Amino acid sequence: MSPLMIGIAAFVGVAALVMGAVLLLRNKPTSKIEERLDLITGANTPAALKEALSKQSVLTQPLFDTPALFERFFERFGRINLLFEQADTSLTITKLLIICAVMAVMGVLVGAIVRLHFAFIPLVALAMGFLPIVWLMFRRKRRLKHFAAQLPEAMEMLARALRSGQSMGFGFNMVAGEMGMPIGKEFNRVFEEQNLGIPLEESLRNMTERIPNLDLKFFVTAVILQRQTGGDLAEILDKIGELIRDRFRIWGQVQALTGEGRLSGVVLLGLPFLLFFTVYQLNPKYLMVLFTDPMGTKMLGIAIVMQLLGALVIRKIVNIKV
Repeated sequence: MSPLMIGIAAFVGVAALVMGAVLLLRNKPTSKIEERLDLITGANTPAALKEALSKQSVLTQPLFDTPALFERFFERFGRINLLFEQADTSLTITKLLIICAVMAVMGVLVGAIVRLHFAFIPLVALAMGFLPIVWLMFRRKRRLKHFAAQLPEAMEMLARALRSGQSMGFGFNMVAGEMGMPIGKEFNRVFEEQNLGIPLEESLRNMTERIPNLDLKFFVTAVILQRQTGGDLAEILDKIGELIRDRFRIWGQVQALTGEGRLSGVVLLGLPFLLFFTVYQLNPKYLMVLFTDPMGTKMLGIAIVMQLLGALVIRKIVNIKV
């Protein structure tokens, strides 16, 4: 049997063992179902009810959202699952790790098929393994950017609903029904949490945790202060909407002025890699000195560090916060 087939068989065996361990360590969902039914029917004691509500309420959590082995491990390093919520994907940590492992194996297979040098195969596998994480971060960034673009219109819609004499809950429901994703889903979640008995302040704070947007925090603070001290909330929402639109206009001007610098950064950072692979295709032995000679290895390490420093400097120059 060839070494390639042995490697594939070993990967499949290890993946099967990992999946079996994950399935064995998963908690049964019956306990969460019983907890939710007890909370709805009032069978819980007041102490148990208070404890359930302090945990962000079981009513707002999916029934079968039981943490697996990897979820429980990564929870020690922070709320990793919040990343999946912000990206609006059904992936979990376990699924993401499995996809990354599969992509890394595919990178090894691609490197073996095109007959790359053995020194490049781990790099290709590492790059392929990071592709799902890059896709997840891109999806999260795109969703948050779309939410920020929809926020001024949502503020104006809420202000019109309040001026017409409607309640804040009706305004959230109207935004959820009239506007698309992602802001419609987030506002609908706040509206549904209110229907389940969760206070509006807590629902709004939870939304600011899911959506790290400064303008949204201004809106939530204005709503909480208005409910505590009173005031014309509709006028405040109009001013917040105008402020967000002005910020987007200034940001567009900054992007236009820094476009040349950003394009130059992309060219300068991508040119060394392009030349590296071009020379490798023309004369592979010419580049092997970088991996076989000690001085070549040091030069390669220094070049990578300088590339990273250059990328950070260029990003610092063109990334102007508005």
